Amino acid sequence: MEMKWRRLNGEKVLAPLQQAVEDTLIREQEAGHKLKVCIGTDSQPHSTNVEFATAIVFLREKKGGFMFISNFKHQGPMGIKERMITEVAKSVEVAYSLCDLLDLYDVELEVHADINTDPAFQSNTALKEAMGYILSMGFVFKAKPDAFASSSCADKVI
Repeated sequence: MEMKWRRLNGEKVLAPLQQAVEDTLIREQEAGHKLKVCIGTDSQPHSTNVEFATAIVFLREKKGGFMFISNFKHQGPMGIKERMITEVAKSVEVAYSLCDLLDLYDVELEVHADINTDPAFQSNTALKEAMGYILSMGFVFKAKPDAFASSSCADKVI
């Protein structure tokens, strides 16, 4: 399934994702901004499906940021652990598709998981697997409360 991307204001990203990101990196670096990219996915279960949102957050050092967003749905219910791992898998898929490009432009990358590090929370059941998956792919891993790309940015656009 090809993901369709948009900006927070609803404007569609028409170019293929790699091209849109490269154009963004060039524009931002020419404007003198040092960037970091954080990728995260969040989900919201409903009775008949689960809605997901993935955010690619471009942070300008000391100058705010902006994001690309993509939404998709899974038909049918999902357990909490399956949902958490699906979130992480989608974030890793997007990160993997962009990592060579980000390396080329010397842009730091983090993958954020909307998983709580506190065992009292249900999402914690997927913490070890999610962390292992992200780290084994060679990405920097962040979980709650530091995982703003998933728990704040993606969360707002589901």
